Amino acid sequence: MSDNAFVYVTYVKAAPEQVWRALTEPEYTTRYWGVAFATDWTPGSPMTWDENGATTFAPGQEVLESDRPRRLAYTWHTFTPEWAERVGVTADVLAKLAAEPRSKVRFELEPAGGAVKLTVTHDGFPDPSTARDMVSEGWPMLLSSLKSLLETGEPIAD
Repeated sequence: MSDNAFVYVTYVKAAPEQVWRALTEPEYTTRYWGVAFATDWTPGSPMTWDENGATTFAPGQEVLESDRPRRLAYTWHTFTPEWAERVGVTADVLAKLAAEPRSKVRFELEPAGGAVKLTVTHDGFPDPSTARDMVSEGWPMLLSSLKSLLETGEPIAD
């Protein structure tokens, strides 16, 4: 883990298998994130991201680790003009993002009584990093919405 890593820990009142499904299955991810992943979740397998109708696939966009329901890691998506347009990222911010190396995210799920301790570590950022700044704002809301979906049946509206 680099010194510039973003780490976030939350507790979700759900079983590890439920949290795993919320991280991997489109019926969940589209509800709290607006993203559907196309992959078989096998290490080394490619990943296609569909976010708000923008499909992102590129070499290097892949599953790094998959130990259901304990650990999951993958490389972050490629920043494309289509993605930027769909999510409202300006051309100058896209240029900064595209100039950075591909980052990676890791999820660790640990039973914690009747809950799951979910630790998200997103790293591989240069210093300074536009991507790190963006994920630092995005992950807390995203994970709060995942937690809300699993605990109440409804994600947090954005």
